[in-house]
Amino acid sequence: MRIMRAAFASAFNDDDPLAALTVGDRPEPEQPDDWVTVEVRASSLNHHDLWSLRGVGLSAERLPMILGCDAAGVDPAGNDVVVYPLVADPGDPRGASILSEHYQGTFAERVAVPRGNLLPKPAGLSFTDAACLPTAWLTAYRMLTTKGRVDSADAVLVQGAGGGVATAAVVLAVALGKRVYATSRDAAKRERIAQLGATALEPGARLPERVDVVIETVGAATFDHSLKSAAPGARIVVSGATAGHEPKVNLRRVFAMQLEIVGTSMGTPDELAALLRLCAERDIRPVVDDVYGFSEVTAAFARLHSGDVFGKVVLDHTR
Repeated sequence: MRIMRAAFASAFNDDDPLAALTVGDRPEPEQPDDWVTVEVRASSLNHHDLWSLRGVGLSAERLPMILGCDAAGVDPAGNDVVVYPLVADPGDPRGASILSEHYQGTFAERVAVPRGNLLPKPAGLSFTDAACLPTAWLTAYRMLTTKGRVDSADAVLVQGAGGGVATAAVVLAVALGKRVYATSRDAAKRERIAQLGATALEPGARLPERVDVVIETVGAATFDHSLKSAAPGARIVVSGATAGHEPKVNLRRVFAMQLEIVGTSMGTPDELAALLRLCAERDIRPVVDDVYGFSEVTAAFARLHSGDVFGKVVLDHTR
């Protein structure tokens, strides 16, 4: 049995999720038929990893569970690849689960995935850049394109920019030529948002115009503002609720303005391939908060847990 270094959930701790994180040796994951093992070169953290340490979406009988959804690396044939993180799972009501829920995750020297989950890494993208894309950036891309139909939009509002999905949405919407408004409670983050090409605003601020697409990951704290900022026929696309999952919704505004409130999560392999092409062709690069060597994985988790990040926290598995 091959042993590898990994970062995994060994317990659950809702009050102090970092206390449930263990870094140590684990057996290499099993490789069923038509699965392949990827040598991980880079991975990136998501809030999903902190929720797992709290016991959300992960059951005790699956512990210890190697964490991590995102990875880029090298396949057995020596090809540079990006890992699509959703795996078909008949036992899950969604029909699929993300790596680190039922199947071992990417915060390790190696990860096993179905062969069909590997996409070629564009030559122009580094491993650390590519590792940012499969979860947060794919979610943002799907929110804008498939669900938000941004091609027919002129203006986009992104609520709560600073986190992985929202910051990705700002960069992608700007790259697609849209007028982008983005909110943040943090003045320093608003300054950085403006540097990305968006008009940065305080939460709840009146926009110069109503927008056609709203990217909503905050929830109750911003949802009324999202409704009031939406143009007739606008799409409010929801992929998270970091500040409350039960907002009050003015249904008269919804039907009078013919608004669409659409939920989404993640994306398809074809959408990830399209996102990779877009990043390569338009020279789009993920916003990275910081890169840590894999030996510093505990510090990387502490950085994400601090809530002070702007963009993605990345692990470089080569150091």
